[in-house]
Amino acid sequence: MEFQDNEAIYLQIAGYVSENILLAKWPVEDKIPSVRDLAVELQVNPNTVMRTYEFLQNQQVIYNKRGIGYFVAPGADQKVKQYRRERFLQQDLPRFFKTISLLEIDLEELRQRYEQFKLAQLGLAKS
Repeated sequence: MEFQDNEAIYLQIAGYVSENILLAKWPVEDKIPSVRDLAVELQVNPNTVMRTYEFLQNQQVIYNKRGIGYFVAPGADQKVKQYRRERFLQQDLPRFFKTISLLEIDLEELRQRYEQFKLAQLGLAKS
């Protein structure tokens, strides 16, 4: 995983965990990688992963079974979508609008490219 400078690493890892939940790689009630395993996989300090897990636990996306590990909470996908949607609408969308305005990209071109993107994603999902 390549980390960006514009966001705390623990939040970027939370995004990685959330994406795995949304893609159903980590289904509801499934055990997720341990703090140590995820730290090794992502090449980060275990304390950073622990901070990520605490953040996601506070968001009710994951929960801890003492002595067993962390698991995906029921309804986690909806909580992740809600959180990411709000974040996108408040942070990313204004930057996106500024960029398309500066580059004078019209909405019709965006619509066409978005339709192409969706078709390509459907093709990937089927393969």
